[in-house]
Amino acid sequence: MRFEQLDVWKRACRLSCDVYKELKNCRDYGLRDQMSRAAVSIPSNIAEGEERESNAESARFLYFAKGSSGELITQIYIAIEIGVIDKQNGMTLIKEAKEISAMIASLIKIRKGSVREESADYKST
Repeated sequence: MRFEQLDVWKRACRLSCDVYKELKNCRDYGLRDQMSRAAVSIPSNIAEGEERESNAESARFLYFAKGSSGELITQIYIAIEIGVIDKQNGMTLIKEAKEISAMIASLIKIRKGSVREESADYKST
C-alpha cells in the first residue's frame, strides 16, 4: 500500500498544516520552529517508514512518528499556557494528535506485533 492511501498519513498532513496555520503570527520563533518540526515529522516519518523494505524498518519509523506526536502534544500544552495558542484551538489540535498517535500505534501493531498504548480502530482507504 502506498503511504498516500493511509488515513493516518492524510490526517497527520492535515494536522501539520493546521499547526502551521495556527502559528503563522507567532513571534516566539523558537517555539514555532520546534512545533512546526514536530508536526511535519509525524507524516514524514510515516511516509519514510512505509517506503522501507521490511516491517521492522517500517515500525521503527512509525515509532519516530509516534514520538513526534507526543512531542507536539507537549508543545501545544505549553503554547496554550503561555498564550501563543487559544485554548479551544489548542485542545482541538491535541485531540487530533492523540487520535493520530493511537492510529500509529495500531499500525505499528500491524507491522511489528506490539506497542505500548491502547489501540485505535485503524482503517486504510
